[in-house]
Amino acid sequence: MVDAITDRAEIFATLRGELERFVPPLEARSTVEGKDDYQLWSAKPVERDGRKYEETYFAGVIAQKGYVGFYYMPVYAEPELRELFAPELLALLKGKSCFHVRRLDDEVLAQIRRALDAGFALYRERGWVD
Repeated sequence: MVDAITDRAEIFATLRGELERFVPPLEARSTVEGKDDYQLWSAKPVERDGRKYEETYFAGVIAQKGYVGFYYMPVYAEPELRELFAPELLALLKGKSCFHVRRLDDEVLAQIRRALDAGFALYRERGWVD
């Protein structure tokens, strides 16, 4: 990518492509009817914090009206993962795990790739994904 992407459909497709690298072992789902939506889940039953779960959410993208939401759940499991986020990515963070992406350039895309790789490694290390 030479120029930054500002078209929402192109941002969504690019981020979806990054998520597709993890299928399998993660499962892809669409959970929001009527929107471009791509979510990754681990269907492996696990126990976290003393509770049993049949599945675990990993990450996803949803095309919203003015941005593409990139949702990154590993940061809940390991808050220190936030330290991976460079200032360019942190500027897009709204809340704990949702990034509002309106413009995607090489630096932000590289940061998202690093975060996904680190989060997947964490899930694998904890046994939440095969």
